[in-house]
Amino acid sequence: MYFLGLDIGSSSSKVSVLDAKTGKSLASTHYPKTELAIDAPQAGFAEQAPDTWWSCIKSACHELFSRDDIDAQKIEAIGISYQMHGLVCVDKNQNIVRPAIIWCDSRAVEIGQKAFESIGEDTCLAELLNSPGNFTASKLKWVKDNQPELFSQIDKIMLPGDYIAMKLTGETTTTSSGLSEGILWDFKNGEISQTLLSHYGFDASLIPTLVPSFGIQGEVCKNAAAELGIRQGVKVTYRGGDQPNNAMSLNVMEPGEVAATAGTSGVIYAVTDKNVYDQHSRVNTFQHVSDTAENKRNGVLLCVNGTGRLYSWVRGLLNTQGENISYPTLNQLADQVNIGSDGLVMHPFGNGAERVLQNQNIGGHMRGIDFNRHQLGHIVRSAQEGIVFALKYGFDVLKDMGVSSQVIRAGKGNMFLSPIFVEAFVNSCQADVELYDTDGAEGAARGAGYGLGYFTNRAEMFNGLTLLEHFTPEAEKIDAYAQAYENWKKYLDL
Repeated sequence: MYFLGLDIGSSSSKVSVLDAKTGKSLASTHYPKTELAIDAPQAGFAEQAPDTWWSCIKSACHELFSRDDIDAQKIEAIGISYQMHGLVCVDKNQNIVRPAIIWCDSRAVEIGQKAFESIGEDTCLAELLNSPGNFTASKLKWVKDNQPELFSQIDKIMLPGDYIAMKLTGETTTTSSGLSEGILWDFKNGEISQTLLSHYGFDASLIPTLVPSFGIQGEVCKNAAAELGIRQGVKVTYRGGDQPNNAMSLNVMEPGEVAATAGTSGVIYAVTDKNVYDQHSRVNTFQHVSDTAENKRNGVLLCVNGTGRLYSWVRGLLNTQGENISYPTLNQLADQVNIGSDGLVMHPFGNGAERVLQNQNIGGHMRGIDFNRHQLGHIVRSAQEGIVFALKYGFDVLKDMGVSSQVIRAGKGNMFLSPIFVEAFVNSCQADVELYDTDGAEGAARGAGYGLGYFTNRAEMFNGLTLLEHFTPEAEKIDAYAQAYENWKKYLDL
């Protein structure tokens, strides 16, 4: 028996096949092999075509299922992970009304701030645990105000994962966890937020049918089965936004457990059993996928948009003249530079409005440049340290909310492949870091097995999850990173 995990990202879509008996990934891949384009029709806009995500899933599945050692007919359940906070709009025939407005789009910042003030900060924080901010509901309000002819065609709104579930099953559904990330969930009353629907003038019929994060959400229809090369009737049994899913992938399910990721964006995600919030919405509380009626489970999410995106930008600039400088080579250059990059500071805020900066879009900066001292290695190291310090800035907010931890789990991938990044992260946050051999697609496959009922507890669900490395803070480096962090903050103009 196999479980299939789908992870729909803004850079690529990943798929993984998990063997139910061993709990090990049999094979995984991603498509496309180069980064997906993000359309920016205006400054601050970020859009993608939802059909592109489906095409990527099909291509990745065809690659895996063409292998002699993978029998697609053994797949019994599918789990879906997806880029959070996007807006997909379909008409009554399930046709796309307009391109998806994705997570790093900043167009709705002012709309969300006005709603926060008009509804009332106390009401928003008590019910939504967040400002409406630049999230899915506010993006839909932008469409209503600026594209009324398109808004009138919308039958259902969905998150990116809901769209993939629709393509698989032919049904429009969503989850309460997903609605919470769109700021459409009322935590106080445990229902779709009537307050926000009323304020923005949305009809409740726009919201798809609610299904559980874990459990039977639908069955693969005939057309989807033929397109993917799997059996009709395979169950879709799990769905989660990429950050709740990444946490779940790392067995971060209970209060006091913390996960981190550092891909295109960087995230620290802490699980709590309380309806906590940050007064300034610099971090955001969403419903975790492990939430049940009996046991409240929320995830407090710190996000920095421009982590891996900054590092790929630096590498891209260096490769414009036909060079092919690899990430390991960049890491070697950074390793030759002192902690603190000899005073060179980089702020990774060039990928849209940042929640941790109260939705300001201040852009990326490089400060303290000394033409006689700083070389390429300084730029590379300051980029990595700048990413870590931005995460540390938000981690301090989590600590003030009482939801931090002494151990942070992460998958060994993306920025966590860099020894310099890991060293800076461990010593700046002063927490142990455990690196695991997993990713979002594998986690979604585990979620599928749990949602199907094949895995009945956490021990079974995470059988096969492998701890690769464990790092602890080094006393002789903590002070140096603390000083570098204070220098980084000195240049943070807010």
